[in-house]
Amino acid sequence: MQDPAGLYRLETDIDLADAKAPVLIVALAGFFDAGAAQSLVVRHLMERLDHRVVATFDVDQVLDYRGRRPAMTFNADHWGDYDDPTLALYRFIDDVGTPFLLLSGPEPDYQWERCVEAVRQLIVLLGVEVVVTAHGIPMAVPHTRPLGVSFHATDPKRRADHTPLFGTVTVPGSLASLLELRLGESGVDACGVAVYVPHYLAQSDFPPAAVTALDHLAEQTGLKIPDSALRLAAAETMKVVATELEGSPDAAELVKSLERQYDTRTEEPSPGEVLLDPDGKVPTADQLGAEFEAFLRDEAGS
Repeated sequence: MQDPAGLYRLETDIDLADAKAPVLIVALAGFFDAGAAQSLVVRHLMERLDHRVVATFDVDQVLDYRGRRPAMTFNADHWGDYDDPTLALYRFIDDVGTPFLLLSGPEPDYQWERCVEAVRQLIVLLGVEVVVTAHGIPMAVPHTRPLGVSFHATDPKRRADHTPLFGTVTVPGSLASLLELRLGESGVDACGVAVYVPHYLAQSDFPPAAVTALDHLAEQTGLKIPDSALRLAAAETMKVVATELEGSPDAAELVKSLERQYDTRTEEPSPGEVLLDPDGKVPTADQLGAEFEAFLRDEAGS
């Protein structure tokens, strides 16, 4: 493996003694994020808290530009702008003065093990004690019920109060998942949550999922992050969805069916049961948001 330090560059004006922080939040775009739960949390942090860049990664080494072509702006007769992708480590301060770090940007396509080692170097360098992640996954659950989560952690003590809803499953990997695995193998404390997003809303921004994600990040880290703007957005979203359902009996019946299914199965829950569709299967990627997309098309044509 090439030297992992060759993947990142520390900002020249950074004093490492002052840059240390006990928490690292990892939020890499590219892996599926139902309801934009992760990206909404990142946007919220960027807008609500002061922050500065601690380190930047050399994305030319790790991104497939043809797989995810960056946007460029064409102005009449010349190219005017290029939205160059940025993968960076940011330092924030929460409401009570506790510093924390955020690794945010596009998920690398290449050199995953080297990227993991690069992040591990930064963890040691900056005194990180716990690494956390959060994102959304689509499930056959109604938006009118509390959003559940799947919790995972390298430390058995963190897992003790959480009942697993899945057995052993094989899923597509992500760099964040590999990072947690490798950190656990070396004894580093790492954990994360996958928020259950109603599958008919999975392809839209769904702030309630971001609120749930932020709540769990705070619970696991002790960070005090302002959340009023995100909660307001969540309340507005619920009003919009309710209004849209009032005009669509078919969509409303879909939600009522999921409510009955949810309520029945949560009375005597068994692992994973509340996540299944009426046929007893987890919705596939091709099914994500299909019902709600059809509803929106009908609304647009009416």
